[in-house]
Amino acid sequence: MPDADDLKEGKKYYTDVPQETEGFFLKGCGHLDWGMKNRLARIFNPKSGRTVMLAIDHGYFQGPTTGLERVDLNIVPLIPHADTLMLTRGMLRSVVPPSLDTPIVLRASGGSSILKELSNEGIAVDVEDCMRLNVCAMAVQVFIGGEFEKESIMNMTRMVDIGTRYGIPTLAVTAVGTDMARDARYFRLATRICAELGANYVKSYYVEKDFETITSSCPVPIVMAGGKKIPEIDALTMAYRAVQEGAAGVDMGRNIFQSDAPVAMLKAVGAVVHNNETPEKALELYQTLKNQE
Repeated sequence: MPDADDLKEGKKYYTDVPQETEGFFLKGCGHLDWGMKNRLARIFNPKSGRTVMLAIDHGYFQGPTTGLERVDLNIVPLIPHADTLMLTRGMLRSVVPPSLDTPIVLRASGGSSILKELSNEGIAVDVEDCMRLNVCAMAVQVFIGGEFEKESIMNMTRMVDIGTRYGIPTLAVTAVGTDMARDARYFRLATRICAELGANYVKSYYVEKDFETITSSCPVPIVMAGGKKIPEIDALTMAYRAVQEGAAGVDMGRNIFQSDAPVAMLKAVGAVVHNNETPEKALELYQTLKNQE
């Protein structure tokens, strides 16, 4: 039966107020489906348009990295302070409390260890498992210039196809071999290939010269990879320059969990990324929080 309220007169339809259609804040993502946008809006802060991703997926090819020997003790307390957590499904299921609501980026490629050719990867996670784990994105390593370049690119495109079907974004992670030049020319090539073939966003390294040409020539968001452990002021400076030169955030692992005060470092990086804090001010924040800890 219809509700009696439906028969009453005087309802407010606001005929003089046009319905607004909200645009999407992320570069190159305006035409994605609602589910894709919703997941990306959890990864990237809608106010700043940026993200601080904590990456702890190193063990999938190199075992218990320093600082990741006990993820339950060293990493779980950090998770609430990150915008996004990137890890493997094994670690997610075995260690991370399901009560935490930090969005998950799941490592979906794998297959080789540091004892073999790293570029020889395949798809290691089924999309149905990604759905069971309620992840916000699937990460696939892409080895432009590597021995198995084509195979890694096809891994990514398959995940893009599957992710599009089910509304889960694909993160392409650019890998750099020891014999490859870490310069803007290489990263322009690598990030553009990933974006052209459908990656929804790309993780790439920072280079001091012409980094802005990498971010400007890539039609989707780029998240800067933190790389090896460096002094805190250097990591904060790198993060600051990256976002000022067009990066949509940073992904840091070792520069967080190998820091003397990981929570303080996460908050300092967050101040740089979301509030445009200078490296010097962020370092002061880090030292203050470190002393409080």
